[in-house]
Amino acid sequence: MPAVRMYTTAVCPYCLRAKALLRQRGVDSIDEIRIDADPAAAIEMGRLTGRRTVPQIFIGEQHVGGCDDLFALDASGALKTMLAA
Repeated sequence: MPAVRMYTTAVCPYCLRAKALLRQRGVDSIDEIRIDADPAAAIEMGRLTGRRTVPQIFIGEQHVGGCDDLFALDASGALKTMLAA
């Protein structure tokens, strides 16, 4: 299973939903990067994704987007394929 990395904040309900879905799909470990605790991480997230909202989720080296994007991937079956790679 590829590594999962997620840029988050402490109080983001979308971050919680995304983490819950990933755990339901068998992801045991999420590398969570808190941008509210680390301003440099927020800058890095913006540079990598072109976005300023959280969560921003990476599976392996691929940026999959935010919570809605993750749920859309799951609904299409693509999330299962990505996690199996």
